[in-house]
Amino acid sequence: MPLTDEGFEQQSQNNWKGVFSISSYTQYFDVDTDVVVNRLISSFYPAGGDFFNKIGANPDLYGLIWITTTLVFMLAAFGNCATYLIQKRTDRTTTWSFDVGYVNAAACGIYGYSLVVPVAFYFLLRYLGSNASLIRFWCMWGYSLSIFIPTAFLLLIPVEILRWIIILVAGTASSCFVTLNLTSYIGGSNDLRMMMIAAFLLQMALAIFIKVWFFP
Repeated sequence: MPLTDEGFEQQSQNNWKGVFSISSYTQYFDVDTDVVVNRLISSFYPAGGDFFNKIGANPDLYGLIWITTTLVFMLAAFGNCATYLIQKRTDRTTTWSFDVGYVNAAACGIYGYSLVVPVAFYFLLRYLGSNASLIRFWCMWGYSLSIFIPTAFLLLIPVEILRWIIILVAGTASSCFVTLNLTSYIGGSNDLRMMMIAAFLLQMALAIFIKVWFFP
């Protein structure tokens, strides 16, 4: 019988072997395209703060895997392209060369962030006595990265000040999406306020990392 989200959380507390079992996660990839699209659209409108209500008891990891993988390849491709365009403006003899290091940096940065940060918040909030859900956190943080996909395309514009405006706007929108939804999910008590600030700053740090590392 497939595990519910609560069942997964209970299993993870009583038997950590379930966390490392692929079969424990298969149900979270059984999601319709319409549902994924609706959640993607929701991630672009952070003011609502009702993402957890929308996913209800049906969080998915399909969005997390698809969004992060797409973002990794887009950052690697567009980062190389942006570097080439900037070099071409100053040196007409510059030839195209693909720096595979961008792929490694994007994979480590994006996959690491989307997996580790939700886990860290999950354990911290559990320690503070909050009713946190790891699957829901992975789902929400995964969708929070979707705004950086079109942003990566816009960052090809060879105007530095405009690039900074674009990434700061995208970073603020993504940070607000995470912070407002966390606040509505676990409450906004003074004890947890620092956690919300940390979530906002971490998301902004990711945005700045994308700009500085891939679109210098």
